[in-house]
Amino acid sequence: MSGRRRTAAPVRGYGITGWSRAFVSVVEAGADHRHITGARRYFRDRHVDAVVIGDGTITSSVRGTQLDPFDVILRTRTVDADTVVSLLRTTGDVDDLLALARGEQPVGLGNLVAPTESADVESSCTCPDDAPRCIHVLATAFEVAAEIDRRPTILLQVMGTDLPALLAAAGGDAEASDDAPAADTSTGDVFPEDFYGDTVVLPPPPPFPAVHALTELEPAALRTALRASGVPATQLAEAFDDLDTFYAELKRRT
Repeated sequence: MSGRRRTAAPVRGYGITGWSRAFVSVVEAGADHRHITGARRYFRDRHVDAVVIGDGTITSSVRGTQLDPFDVILRTRTVDADTVVSLLRTTGDVDDLLALARGEQPVGLGNLVAPTESADVESSCTCPDDAPRCIHVLATAFEVAAEIDRRPTILLQVMGTDLPALLAAAGGDAEASDDAPAADTSTGDVFPEDFYGDTVVLPPPPPFPAVHALTELEPAALRTALRASGVPATQLAEAFDDLDTFYAELKRRT
């Protein structure tokens, strides 16, 4: 008998970073916990193949319950590079582009680029499931989120732009500002009239991605907890549905 131990396969994860979580949140919006749980299993078992991320379009092939895989297409509401840079200049966050080039995920740029509502990401699948987000669509989104965790610039490509385009737009604006006439300081008034910024209009607070507590729990651990609380094994599915309903009501009231 061999004394070797089998090495467990590493657990796959997604939605680890802010940008990745923002993308996943809008795709998960409206999906029920059964579809999300099934999609997480598909993701971990690597059912998603041939993922292609283009400018504003994502395609994949997902192995499901039928012999032939299902084809998935995600289309995003793309962003304009010039508009993004203009807003970065307005908020004083142009340096976010350099932070992104270093592999960081700056909050200011993320708020302008990441999708904010479910309508920002359209989806279609060749499977017969008529749910708003089927398991195959969700599993594909999780694969994309994992890529965003590894390479933040993937989110730019998902939303129809890229870092070179943003840098080019920022460079053009910088040249235009260099050509602008210098301010007249001959009067000696070197302080602005509103020195303390009392009249400055601040940008709105960044959106916080919604997190569904049920989908963040391991299904096996949740089933164990329900069984320990006295729920019969034959009523686990009903208990899941009840928890989902109660949690949705709590979120609505808050």
